[in-house]
Amino acid sequence: MLPPIPILSDYGISPTYGFLPDVLPLTRLPDPYYNKWEAVVANLQALILTRRLRGVVDRLPILSTTGLEHEAEWRRAYSLLCFMAHGYIWGGDQPSDQLPPPITVPLLAISAHLEVPPVATYAALCLWNFKPLFVDEDIDNLENIATLNTFTGSLDESWFYLVSVAIEARGAPIIPLMLTAVAAAREGDSATVTRCLCGFAERLTDLTSILQRMHESCDPTVFYNRIRPFLAGSKNMTEAGLPRGVNYDNGSGKEDYRLYSGGSNAQSSLIQFFDVVLGIEHRPTGEKRDPVPESDREGRARAPRHNFIMDMRRYMPGPHARFLGDVSAVANIRDYVEARPHDRQLCLAYDACLAMLSGFRDKHIAIVTRYIILPSREVRARSRSRSPEATRQRLDLASSSRKLAAASGDRQKKLKGTGGTALIPFLKQARDETGEPAVEEWTRRFMSRTNRSEGSNDFFLGKSDEGPPIEEVEVGGLAGSWTMDEDLIALLEAENPTQLPTPSSHSPAAHPNNDYIA
Repeated sequence: MLPPIPILSDYGISPTYGFLPDVLPLTRLPDPYYNKWEAVVANLQALILTRRLRGVVDRLPILSTTGLEHEAEWRRAYSLLCFMAHGYIWGGDQPSDQLPPPITVPLLAISAHLEVPPVATYAALCLWNFKPLFVDEDIDNLENIATLNTFTGSLDESWFYLVSVAIEARGAPIIPLMLTAVAAAREGDSATVTRCLCGFAERLTDLTSILQRMHESCDPTVFYNRIRPFLAGSKNMTEAGLPRGVNYDNGSGKEDYRLYSGGSNAQSSLIQFFDVVLGIEHRPTGEKRDPVPESDREGRARAPRHNFIMDMRRYMPGPHARFLGDVSAVANIRDYVEARPHDRQLCLAYDACLAMLSGFRDKHIAIVTRYIILPSREVRARSRSRSPEATRQRLDLASSSRKLAAASGDRQKKLKGTGGTALIPFLKQARDETGEPAVEEWTRRFMSRTNRSEGSNDFFLGKSDEGPPIEEVEVGGLAGSWTMDEDLIALLEAENPTQLPTPSSHSPAAHPNNDYIA
């Protein structure tokens, strides 16, 4: 017997707003008991700038969560405490590896209730951190939404979050649409499946258009130096000064060091839903596709799931992660299309979805390159131009990037994926895997096109018969400490010559002494 098709309401998912809350996020907790939390976050930028946040938080009372009633209140409290926590960790001259009980005790309780980790996740930063300017207008319009909380108070930070909110809102109707397609495939209704796939492809073009607007109000230099440090988690942050992670002090006197990833778009349930419902499989970074056709795989296990992508589900709200798991059990669109290669309209509609999703990932790669890779190169150039006396002694995520940049020639670091050489291959492989299920031969050729490969620049070295090493690569997301080797930058510039800006007179590379402190 086939498992039932998931019902959205069972997972707190709205057919209109998708993974965004059906009830708009609260702008303030209604119970005056929590006014101290609201006051701290309302003045977060000033407290971080004056280095007084930690002292204020240390003097806060440990508030109970018993006054939180509706889910919207729990979500608001979670977002408030996550902003306080990351401001506390990263908002000083040195990062703090201690979170005090006034944050830790309620945050752990609230996280358990919402089934999310006690860290600034995509949900805390985006899904539960917006408001409409006009309640009678759509929230998929970037001109009609604003953020509730930010670390810096900058338009750049707000815009960075709001682009994701608009994508979630615009993409929400795809969820019930594709569940309808799954049901139609069970009934053999190819016309309905084709119609749903066409609607999916059209909506994906809207999402790409929204993503391309990132540059309008979010400057790459501002993002890299001011915003990105506060988004970091505690995992893989040894270079930034958190070798053991962060101790979540609950007042018991026992150490509780934890390692969490920071906020990442990989924690978006919507994007993972696209992969699941279309039958797209992701492999560990560097692992090649099995050359054996799917039709000849009888009795063999399916391709291994990518550990990073699956790990990101732990950072989603629990019901959303369970929804993805249940959709995986019923997803049948890929098999349905592959079983009908002569239904041209069906195959073209399916391939169009893959092409549009691959194009969306192309734009994401360009954004990561512009907002992470190129600023990292500018930081590297700036660090080389400085004398030791001119280098600030502040230790945080930005300064750790300079350390990693200086050590980017270390082969071991490169293999471990602590530099940008892990980030781009991960994203490119995810994009390439998106096109692998294509049915039409022309579509497969088009989406599998690659630039010519580069050698190792060794005149006396013959062509190697071995492929690239297959390894588990640590992926840090936009908040991670990424650096980039010059040869890989050259490859990126060759692939996207019109999308990658060069350092300008306003960049850190042009002004090596303008080290932002926030």
